[in-house]
Amino acid sequence: MKYSEIFYSIQGEGQLVGLPSVFFRTSYCNLRCIWCDTPYTSWQPEDKDISVEDAVVAILAYDCQQVVITGGEPFMQAKELTLLCQQLHQQGQHITIETNGTLFQQVEADLLSISPKLANSNPATSNHHFQPHQRLRINQPVLRQFLDYYSCQLKFVVETEPDLVEIQQLQQEMQIPSSTIVLMPQGISRHQIQAKQNWMVEICQQYGCRYSPRLQIDIWGNKRGT
Repeated sequence: MKYSEIFYSIQGEGQLVGLPSVFFRTSYCNLRCIWCDTPYTSWQPEDKDISVEDAVVAILAYDCQQVVITGGEPFMQAKELTLLCQQLHQQGQHITIETNGTLFQQVEADLLSISPKLANSNPATSNHHFQPHQRLRINQPVLRQFLDYYSCQLKFVVETEPDLVEIQQLQQEMQIPSSTIVLMPQGISRHQIQAKQNWMVEICQQYGCRYSPRLQIDIWGNKRGT
């Protein structure tokens, strides 16, 4: 597999926030979010190689049941991802896969943490990545497959209040329960996140969605390997 890092931390986002977890960060992404905070694994992947078997050994060495497979976009390496999940499940690991929800493959996983990309993720219109990103960023048939097959959370990166219109439209079109939706502030600093959290919490109270912090930013700042 192509990957950038394996590290032990806590889950900083979503339903399982605060749980000690081993993170396996895969390389490559098919989107080009303007605010991407992991270009070293997405836009400019480091392309380190590891076999599935060695990845399992490295993950299990931390003696932690919670495993988060993230990226980049893990489903871009679907064959290897399938084998990795199969072997980790055989060892009794709880597997969360963090994905942008544009590619589907049936794998053994306990939670799909899906982050559909809103228009706020679009590169500049002058950027040659704009059109493919805009075309690919929301894939409703793939989202439907994930929602039908797995326990899911749909984690939306929110920048401004008008983003809610886009989220509500998708929710209505796909009949997504509010309890499945997680709203998370866009930001790579404590200040940026804190500036948004009050009105986002009020929106969650109003619509019955879940608010997610970015706990790793609160604790360590925008630091790799956390």
